[in-house]
Amino acid sequence: MANVTLRQKSIANEKSSLYLDYFPPIISPKTGKETRREFLKLTIHNNPTKQTEKQHNKTTIEFAEIIRAKRLVQIRNKEFGFKENIEANINFVSYYSTIVEEYLNKGSRNNYLTWKASFAYFKKFIGNKVSSKNISIEIVKNYRSFLLTTKSNKSKKSTLSTNSAASYYKHFIYVLKRAFKEQIINSNLAQHAEYIKEEQTFREYLTEEELVKLWNTEIKFPQIKRAALFSAMTGLRFVDIKNLTWETVYGDIHQGYYIKLKEQKTGNIHNHPISNKAYEILLKEGKNESTIFKGLEYSKTARFVKIWIEDAKIYKKISFHNFRHSYATLQLANGTDIYTVSKLLGHKNVNTTQIYTKVLDKNKIAAANRINLDLNGL
Repeated sequence: MANVTLRQKSIANEKSSLYLDYFPPIISPKTGKETRREFLKLTIHNNPTKQTEKQHNKTTIEFAEIIRAKRLVQIRNKEFGFKENIEANINFVSYYSTIVEEYLNKGSRNNYLTWKASFAYFKKFIGNKVSSKNISIEIVKNYRSFLLTTKSNKSKKSTLSTNSAASYYKHFIYVLKRAFKEQIINSNLAQHAEYIKEEQTFREYLTEEELVKLWNTEIKFPQIKRAALFSAMTGLRFVDIKNLTWETVYGDIHQGYYIKLKEQKTGNIHNHPISNKAYEILLKEGKNESTIFKGLEYSKTARFVKIWIEDAKIYKKISFHNFRHSYATLQLANGTDIYTVSKLLGHKNVNTTQIYTKVLDKNKIAAANRINLDLNGL
């Protein structure tokens, strides 16, 4: 008689991947070949010490056991010629949680934190438990309305931003699609979901004159000034600058100075050229065996950048990330083609870079100056 067993396989970061072991082997729907394994894309901690890790293991194993039981019934029904007669009924909140945890070791930490935030708002809306059988189109619609009206978890004084609501709802729709595909829910509720339209954002940037002005403006922690100007001259993100070491900085007569960069966000590795001036900024940090910008922390940086901008009498809403925006915009303004800028920024798709062309629309600027009147006294 056919049997299905839940097993574990050790992977990196002291975790194990859960998979189903079939006996006898089944035909894989993906390859058309016999296989005994079906990996569930679920991971557990090998030696859980924190309560959150223990709870994650408990929830994940319970969910995996439900899948195992369902697969076993499916196989035996086919074996004896019966129709499938079981319906999964699990805690949908726990199911959402297992998907969030998958992103802990997949992609960037920022992406994981966004998923974690999306899950927090879903729990805020639905509570700790809701049966997968009870997920309905009414819940899907009501959750959309909830995200557009709820207060931000960061500040009770302000409503959750439209773009954050759009992002979190998009995650929820992905969970619905996957739940339907994995037969956790019986109908494709995602197809009835109306996406939240994101508001167009303006990417503020600093001009060359403003960057020089900032360089000449004092700041309590000069290292923050150097890191910010380095970002404006290289386009690197804060996390890439924070983790930069001298071992990754090179220079030769053919390429000049460059950084062998593995981007934290994308995982891509490439040679990132930097100017002589940018290299001179690095030298001001001194050569050491640890990170170049030693002790750089985002919370402190964000606080003092705000004060620094105000002291320089620059009346723009500027965060550290706007120095990267400045790099992109100034590259385009100085004639660098969009495809090269896209590569320098590490974008996978040039469409991501297109947003900077809206900030500096040369056709609109040229059009504004075409009507040239000879006005007396002006």
